[in-house]
Amino acid sequence: MSTQVIVLNGGSGSGKTGISRCLQAILPTPWIALGVDDLIARLPRSMTAQDSGITFGDQGEVEVGAGFREIEAAWMAGIAAMTRAGAHVIIDDVFLGGGASQERTRKHLEGLEVLWVGVRCDPETAAGREIARGDRTTGMAASQAEIVHKGVVYDIEVDTSKNESLVCARAIAAAVS
Repeated sequence: MSTQVIVLNGGSGSGKTGISRCLQAILPTPWIALGVDDLIARLPRSMTAQDSGITFGDQGEVEVGAGFREIEAAWMAGIAAMTRAGAHVIIDDVFLGGGASQERTRKHLEGLEVLWVGVRCDPETAAGREIARGDRTTGMAASQAEIVHKGVVYDIEVDTSKNESLVCARAIAAAVS
């Protein structure tokens, strides 16, 4: 069976979105890129202002409640259904819970051929990108740089603090079966 899903896991500012765009450009078949930021952007405001949703602290901390997890599960079930219907999907995610987050994602994608990719970026580089973007809480990138990888098992890892997005995408594309 050939790769149906590519999961890119890395902290905020690690370069996942750039890699996704490059993968879409270089892979020979069409791939849909979806990310946790897409989900968060489409939540009702009430879900980003209450304990059961998702909240962002002044120091970059992210708190996720039961209501968000419920919607996230439906989101993942939808992604899995699209893939089972024949779409190839790149998931851009931030595993705040490290290995536990990967396991939750793995359960949703059970039976699908998944390529697990760690997108690493040193905290200083990620923090610089965070400032340049201007749409993130200061401190989020540095705080997530390592914790998102704790306990996660990958098929391949790339480092965007040492390589451009296209170089990373080419390495990932070479691992796609």
